[in-house]
Amino acid sequence: MRRVEFIFRIIFMIVLGGVGIYYGIQLAETLNESQILGATTISPIVVAIVLGIVGALLGFVIAPYLTIIPAHYLRVLLTKLSTQTLVAALVGLVAGLIVAALIAIPLSFLPSPFGDILPFIGVLVFSYAGVMVFVMRQNDIFGVFRSRSSGRAQPAPEALVKAETEEPRTILCDTSVIIDGRIADVARTGFLMGTLLIPRFVLNELQYIADSPDSLRRQRGRRGMEVLSQLQKDTLLPVKISDVDVDGIREVDEKLVVLARQFSAPILTNDYNLNRVAELQGVKVLNINELANAVKSVMLPGESLYVNIIQEGRESGQGVAYLDDGTMVVVEDGRDRINMQVAVTVTKILQTNAGRMIFARLEDR
Repeated sequence: MRRVEFIFRIIFMIVLGGVGIYYGIQLAETLNESQILGATTISPIVVAIVLGIVGALLGFVIAPYLTIIPAHYLRVLLTKLSTQTLVAALVGLVAGLIVAALIAIPLSFLPSPFGDILPFIGVLVFSYAGVMVFVMRQNDIFGVFRSRSSGRAQPAPEALVKAETEEPRTILCDTSVIIDGRIADVARTGFLMGTLLIPRFVLNELQYIADSPDSLRRQRGRRGMEVLSQLQKDTLLPVKISDVDVDGIREVDEKLVVLARQFSAPILTNDYNLNRVAELQGVKVLNINELANAVKSVMLPGESLYVNIIQEGRESGQGVAYLDDGTMVVVEDGRDRINMQVAVTVTKILQTNAGRMIFARLEDR
């Protein structure tokens, strides 16, 4: 990148330096012929050298702002846009240019200067309007084409079942889900279909956490490394570490969202913030926490179960126990039964963002 920038700077120095020399000679001759400075004669060579140096310095300074920086901004912008949005913008631009060309014909017959200016303004206005309309309504437009294509050729029932149950071939992994560790157990069950893609920047973040001076973060990072090793050795799910990256973006979560849109792949995570950001941008998310809540055992009020009360609850007299799947059970008047196996009756189930809570009472009371 630096070499390309240097080349552009040299090119602009030569071009603007040559322009400065040319106009320096013209300026000196004009001043000498008009005798604006009286009997004083200006040397064209001196003026040409001065303006040539000024032009070369100006070209060296502004070259990145006219070449590298706009190109880099455009590349970052294009990487953030989905293929559907790009296609919609291109179709809208073509439609806007067609409408502008049709309107430019009668506008060109207007008297000057309107006949010269209005067709050009029409091209700008209708091109912009076409791009905006097609981009804003892209889902509706592509939905119409999808419905028509699906109406023309109805696939066989077997194809429908396969299309509905087939998972994407690539699944992007977040750092948090690797550190969590449950992904290895889920992968062994065979419920995940496809290839786990771990970008290099996710692996670098995991290594950074493993090298942290904080002991807790260091332990979490090392556990993530061990989980990643287990995924590569002990599971049937293919794991691929890729050097794919997104230029111009530093945040790992934002890079994952951009890559997910480019690959049309879901993100495997248990990060709530990443989950919300990805869903707002139309990216599918596979959340381990939601999966864990979905497979927890279903309890109904009135059912009986045996639990081991291990600690006090927040309210007076309460005891707290946990089921095998991690569900918290709050037992009324269970404070006196800590470290004891007791039979309880479910009274209420409460679903929260953190998971499911079960409230129960002792059966012998």
